[in-house]
Amino acid sequence: MTTTEVTYVGIDVSKTRLDIAIHPSGEAWTVAYEEAAVAELLTQLQRLAPQVVVLEASGGYESAVASALAAASLPVAVVNPRQVRDFAKAMGRLAKTDRVDAHVLALFGERIQPQVRPLTSEAVQQLSALVTRRRQLLEMLSAERHRLVFANGLVRRGIRQHIRWLERRVEEANADLRRLLQDSPVWRVQDDLLRSVPGIGPTCAVTMLACVPELGHLSRREIAALVGVAPFNDDSGTHHGRRHIAGGRAPARAALYMATLVATRHNPVIRAYYQHLLAAGKLKKVALVACMRKLLTIVNAMIKHQQPWRAAAAAAAPLDV
Repeated sequence: MTTTEVTYVGIDVSKTRLDIAIHPSGEAWTVAYEEAAVAELLTQLQRLAPQVVVLEASGGYESAVASALAAASLPVAVVNPRQVRDFAKAMGRLAKTDRVDAHVLALFGERIQPQVRPLTSEAVQQLSALVTRRRQLLEMLSAERHRLVFANGLVRRGIRQHIRWLERRVEEANADLRRLLQDSPVWRVQDDLLRSVPGIGPTCAVTMLACVPELGHLSRREIAALVGVAPFNDDSGTHHGRRHIAGGRAPARAALYMATLVATRHNPVIRAYYQHLLAAGKLKKVALVACMRKLLTIVNAMIKHQQPWRAAAAAAAPLDV
């Protein structure tokens, strides 16, 4: 292989090893997922100078490798596993092993040309981890409260103790989040901007900061697609189906949904828009999703221009119904 040849690298990440494949040469090898092996891999890839190194988002296993690649100034793209699997099926690659997956990722890099975006900073990763942990604690707390209804005797006592323990952990997580926001002048300003919007509370604000660090850096259509509130057409021939939303970042979308519910009652701009859509015959769910998109467009512009909530400017935000 010549060093001038354009190459694409796919890395399949598992708990204990990395499977690497090079396209178009077809080279493939496996290394242990250990610090020394990863360092040697980085040296090899730097000599290769690939167009892009593609990894799947795999529940956090890929984070250390992606960070190491970015630190070594290698172009890395972390992609959606479902998108890669659909690509493999479209190519007729039905078999699934770690080595096959690495080859598919390298081929995906050449054919799809996934966008290389800078990885989030360590501070954003820490904030995101705290937000995720808080959500997990709340889910466990909700489950235990439901179990308590049907429990009795010693089991009931144990569940009550666990509920109290979980409540303390949630309080600690809330305190850690407040401290993290207050210790960062940038986040403190962004948090104040988001919370100036009627309907957006502390939970939605911190979730958006943690899960959508691109807020204020993308266009309104790009940010809507990223969060998962952009409508997709469902038309074929004479069939004209109802547009629907899909994909996106579920935690951010869930937080935005709750904020929009509040905003349809207490935010004059969103309330008026919601009532306008209902009067035009839109279903409530369709109207609510459109309001989510409008609210996201508003906060995206606010962060971009570093301007607090102003009803007149918000009312003039573009509509995408």
